[in-house]
Amino acid sequence: MPFRAPWLGLLLLLVTGLAQAALTIEITQRLDDATPIAVVPFAGLEVGGVNTGSIIRADLDRSGSFRSLDPATLPGRPASSAEILPGAWQNIAADLVVLGNASKLPDGRFSFRYELLKKGGLERILSESFTVDPSRWRDAAHYISDKIYKQVTGEPGVFATKILYVNQYNRDGRKRYRLELSDIDGERQTTLLDSVEPILSPTWSPSARQVAYVSFEARKPAIFVQNLATRQRTKLTDFPGLNGAPAWSPDGKRMALTLSRDGNPELYIMDLDSKQLTRLTNNPAIDTEPRWTSDGKALIFTSDRSGGPQIYRISVASGETKRLTFSGSFNARGDISPNDRYLAVVHQTGGSSYAIGIQDLSNGVFSILTDTPLDESPSFAPNSRMVVYATRKGRLGVLGIMSLDGRFKLRLPAMEGEVREPVWSPYLR
Repeated sequence: MPFRAPWLGLLLLLVTGLAQAALTIEITQRLDDATPIAVVPFAGLEVGGVNTGSIIRADLDRSGSFRSLDPATLPGRPASSAEILPGAWQNIAADLVVLGNASKLPDGRFSFRYELLKKGGLERILSESFTVDPSRWRDAAHYISDKIYKQVTGEPGVFATKILYVNQYNRDGRKRYRLELSDIDGERQTTLLDSVEPILSPTWSPSARQVAYVSFEARKPAIFVQNLATRQRTKLTDFPGLNGAPAWSPDGKRMALTLSRDGNPELYIMDLDSKQLTRLTNNPAIDTEPRWTSDGKALIFTSDRSGGPQIYRISVASGETKRLTFSGSFNARGDISPNDRYLAVVHQTGGSSYAIGIQDLSNGVFSILTDTPLDESPSFAPNSRMVVYATRKGRLGVLGIMSLDGRFKLRLPAMEGEVREPVWSPYLR
């Protein structure tokens, strides 16, 4: 691509330098003050040998806010608070108890009932019964986890959300690229696109019902939109030169893009109904990687107009532009948290080492979040409490998740191959 600057080459190194290997589930650092909780295996229905309670227990463990007890150490397997023997449960090493039942109804639907109890089982904090279609039984478990998480922490959970990412792998000695979708625990992995040409810049619609991405399947970049329910794909742009870095507006009516149709990579906004384009930047530098603020009134983006890649904010209405990052000579691939408080970037820490940096936009304080040498593509959880990013451990390519205070870390699973550009979904609308 004739417009590529040296720092764009560095970004490509970040997204292509991860070793090929399977990802692993591993909690590498846990909060010291994680709440101990006992999740009793659910009575009744199991699907594929998987117990609803085991999914909930794994969810809560991976949140970093809970530390679950080994079910084998619990004094029984009650399905409801009515079956709790207070004396037996008074001395368990947990502050909270989760129990419930799953069953199949005559019409084929699955019924779930759960309770959250205080230690000893004498005080019920939360209880609910509901039904779902059979295909949504894992969603039901994640829903229960989200309800428990919010009840205890006061913050919304993210267990029912998903992760979108690109997987590069080899078949018959040739590289291929898959656009993958999975639950955040790595389950229910789905391939949305499989191509011999690169796939870049995946992103979610605000409803989490569509995705957009850049595909080189015609041997030049084009932006596609794909409906997750129907799998229908629509080519959004196919202009000469660069078509890159799509980003939906919060209301879902516009798409921010990077286009070089007029010669230089600039930011544009497309009205998705009329397909009308509005040019937002006009600068001899390279402007790319737009992301919207939550009110839809501004974008953050990467530009080398100061001599090296840094993050800027631009008003959609006035075009007024302000530089946001000043720490170091390389800050790129920015993502802004859904609450607009934090900015996550790929930050060069020295030489060929890149880490995820976090800047508090309320006070300008910048900190290095990760300590691995080749981290890329940060993306915030919809509750603004964690970041997912692509990294590596030795020769293993992994997806990392870390809390913004750095106190909790885990690694997520994926298929064999090289993993890059993870994007955390918003909440499903």
